[in-house]
Amino acid sequence: MFNDDLAENFLAYSVTRLVQFQTTIASCCQLLTEEQMWHRGGDHENSIANLLLHLSGNLGQLILHRIYGAPDIRDRDVEFSLIGTHSAAEAYRLFKDVSQQAANLIASTPHERLLEIVNPQPSGTWNHATVLEVIYRAVSHVDHHTGQIILLTKQMVRTDLDLSTPPKR
Repeated sequence: MFNDDLAENFLAYSVTRLVQFQTTIASCCQLLTEEQMWHRGGDHENSIANLLLHLSGNLGQLILHRIYGAPDIRDRDVEFSLIGTHSAAEAYRLFKDVSQQAANLIASTPHERLLEIVNPQPSGTWNHATVLEVIYRAVSHVDHHTGQIILLTKQMVRTDLDLSTPPKR
């Protein structure tokens, strides 16, 4: 038996964080040119556009596919391609669409499903986790890469992005 208040709080907070990350990432992307969105300091680094494709693939695979049964259309190699496979605007739109779908699905997750065991990465190293763990890891993953996007944006625009909440005075 799952505590309904705890489940509702977890799901609502997960959705809130995804929406906050969408807003922060949108603020960053609006400041950058196509060239800046695809810029890498070297072949060993990821561009912001690569990170957007990566987040779309990860959220799509973990939340949409593994928890809710949507087709798995992830192409991980494309996410990290050195050559732009989409325009930066397309990469952002894909991230926005997939993250919004994921947020909607998380919001509608029945509480009793949170302890259901799924196999998030059958061909990887992460097997058999609860739906709660998958949601937590997926949202944390977006958080991690949002920080990278903020840093890369600050380096390219060479200014404070004023993303603090509440705003600085």
